[in-house]
Amino acid sequence: MTVNDRTGVRYAETPVQKAALIVGIVFLVVGILGFIPGITTNVDQMQFAGHESEALLMGIFQVSILHNIVHLLFGVVGLLLARSYSGSKNFLIWGGAVYALLWLYGLLVAEDSAANFVPMNDADDWLHFVLAVGMIALGVLLTRNRTGARRPGVADRR
Repeated sequence: MTVNDRTGVRYAETPVQKAALIVGIVFLVVGILGFIPGITTNVDQMQFAGHESEALLMGIFQVSILHNIVHLLFGVVGLLLARSYSGSKNFLIWGGAVYALLWLYGLLVAEDSAANFVPMNDADDWLHFVLAVGMIALGVLLTRNRTGARRPGVADRR
């Protein structure tokens, strides 16, 4: 699954890069799906932001234009950072930390509050928790034995 672009940068060279690439692609797909009628119900009631948005991705997850844009941006960042080992690790760990904060935010802020500007419902809150745990786990577990390992693409000099 190694992909070269015109600059010679190799995507998905290491397991952590593969994970970041896949997570980035998933975020892009989810961001696009959030705008497609049928996959997202009540698209005609989608707001730019705020808890008033009645659009539901797959009939479950409350979304807004802003929410979908955030997914798209997260996807682009994932694709860009998947170009390097450290970028991939940082995307997964810090992205997971952002989702942990969103999970806590969703638990503390009432769904009908003006502060619920993303918007988020209970399904979103628990998906954010799963994303936080999953992304942080991937970022940590796929990079834990890196010390002393040779860099990918560098030939052994024995």
